[in-house]
Amino acid sequence: MGRILIVDDTLFMRTLLKNILFSGGHDIVGEAADGDEAVAKYRDLKPDLVTMDVVMPKVNGIEALKQIRAMDPGARVVMCTAVGQEQMVKLAIKTGARGYIVKPFQAPKVLEEIKNVLGS
Repeated sequence: MGRILIVDDTLFMRTLLKNILFSGGHDIVGEAADGDEAVAKYRDLKPDLVTMDVVMPKVNGIEALKQIRAMDPGARVVMCTAVGQEQMVKLAIKTGARGYIVKPFQAPKVLEEIKNVLGS
């Protein structure tokens, strides 16, 4: 199981994702509410995987992904996106995201994607 950093600007989504991941046996090592905080916490916590919301204030998920990958080219980041944001997902994958999960979250799909990315 993995050590995971959850990044989302809404507490509700972070809590929902934390509960799903915890039920799958993962260790939640931290949370962040925006891209700036995500980059700082990644540097400090060195998680196995990051779940990263795409749309956030200050620094969005794509920019935070770029900064994290610049710091650690092997970083495993899974983007969290709402239905209808396919273009953002394509950009995130080109930028180095290892996968994506779609809101509203469905626990089996979230856990399967996390397992696949951690196994890669």
